[in-house]
Amino acid sequence: MENRRFLVDTNVFLEVLLEQEKASESGRFLHRVAVDRLFMSDFTLHSIGVVLIRERKHSLLSALVRDLFSPPAVNLVGLNPSEILELIDVAKRYHLDFDDSYQYGVAEKYDLVIVTYDSDFARTARGGVTPGDVLSWV
Repeated sequence: MENRRFLVDTNVFLEVLLEQEKASESGRFLHRVAVDRLFMSDFTLHSIGVVLIRERKHSLLSALVRDLFSPPAVNLVGLNPSEILELIDVAKRYHLDFDDSYQYGVAEKYDLVIVTYDSDFARTARGGVTPGDVLSWV
């Protein structure tokens, strides 16, 4: 566990932000894992922004950005256009939609463990783990 770095999927953050069913587990995960080992894709940040603005939770988005990106900060990572073209093969190979393909591509590029509640990653070579899985390792 000590060397693992984690790509936190959108749904993990939204569990906490929207106080959903797995908010407690997700929150414990985000607080127990050292921030320098947590990664967020730019796609996740933008997706959260879309959801929170749609829900008129502007102040929550503002607080999230301040909390996550003030030192010590979560690592924000992404893909360049040529890497996005490679996602077409990922989507076809694993039957993923674009957002899951993007997360998978980021995890591949930075060698990250995908932390998610999305079972679609189970059919990929990298797989995925839940926040509860990670908590059992620490």
